Amino acid sequence: MRESDHIAALRSRAFLVLVGALFLSGCDMVVLNPAGDIAVQQRNLILFATAVMLLIIVPVLVLTVVFAWRYRRGNPNKNYDPEFDHSTTLELVIWACPLLIIIALSAVTWTHTHLLDPFRPLERLGPGRPLAKGAKPLEVQVVALEWKWLFIYPEQGIATVNDLALPVDVPVRFSITSTDQFATFYAPTLAGMIYAMPGMDSKLNAVLNKPGQTWGYSGNYTGEGHSTMRFRLTGLRLADFDRWAREVKQGGGLPLEASRYLALEKPSEKVPFIRFSSVSPTLFDRIVNRCVEAGRPCMNQTMNHDMRHGGGSPDAGGLGSGTMPGHGSMPAPGDKPEAALEKDAGDKGSSPKVGMPVGPDYNARGRDAEKPGKPQPPKAQANP
Repeated sequence: MRESDHIAALRSRAFLVLVGALFLSGCDMVVLNPAGDIAVQQRNLILFATAVMLLIIVPVLVLTVVFAWRYRRGNPNKNYDPEFDHSTTLELVIWACPLLIIIALSAVTWTHTHLLDPFRPLERLGPGRPLAKGAKPLEVQVVALEWKWLFIYPEQGIATVNDLALPVDVPVRFSITSTDQFATFYAPTLAGMIYAMPGMDSKLNAVLNKPGQTWGYSGNYTGEGHSTMRFRLTGLRLADFDRWAREVKQGGGLPLEASRYLALEKPSEKVPFIRFSSVSPTLFDRIVNRCVEAGRPCMNQTMNHDMRHGGGSPDAGGLGSGTMPGHGSMPAPGDKPEAALEKDAGDKGSSPKVGMPVGPDYNARGRDAEKPGKPQPPKAQANP
């Protein structure tokens, strides 16, 4: 290759690197720049796992170059040992290092899985900032629609669409559900990704520590309008949040009743911010139990009715409670089951043979019962 061609190739590579750096500089890596304590702990876990794995990846990449250079064909000082077949030192390094890394990752992942359980109430607002005893979290109810987000503030009596405002340094308890499809409630600067499922009420405990504005979205594909199913997340000082809530309450917005919710529930894309000055206090529970429509029975009422009419008690703690007596119901916790051989003869019961007809024309053994007027086959006589 001529020197001019070599210089041109170097310039083209440098240009590509520069263009790539410019594109990456425009990326907002919100996962690595969190605004809430839960997201900070998740970020730290990602960085720790990456650093531990690099303890193996970096030496392997370096040794690949070293081995290729040291054992190249043109090396005049290369060594050739045809008798080499085993090295205890190499075996220890090759097996011990990955094993130690797996142990470290497993221990940290296991502990953080329990510490960052979304259902677990918060114990702190940040590092060195324990939560005050008796502090009450802000309740926010989240409904994933097609293709928009509905946020209900039951304590403030307001609701918004695609606009989530939270006070800074105040614990928040989210109740999350969906209407028809599985979605995921994900605000990267706040906390992890939580599924929103029809008929289910998922929980997420989180806190914002910085004021500012970011975005959240659904990480689960839900159809045509999925790409625009985003919501604005705004962190406000407590006084500013109270002022915002009053503005929504007194801003002349429409009330969110069942009929208006049913109209909002219909699929729509690129929905602008909407504010509701009032909301029905039972709306979220009716959404979870899929009975917003007038005259439609609620899912929890139907299950309660089935359990009561099945012969069991819906308040019993035993497995199988709510089934008919003697048909698979399990004893309550603390009760010792009675073995069949220890029961009285009248309590053991009997089970009919599968496939054998049962009725007035059949006796207990499944044979024709002797009925008056019905001829019976003659019995064989024994020879004397």
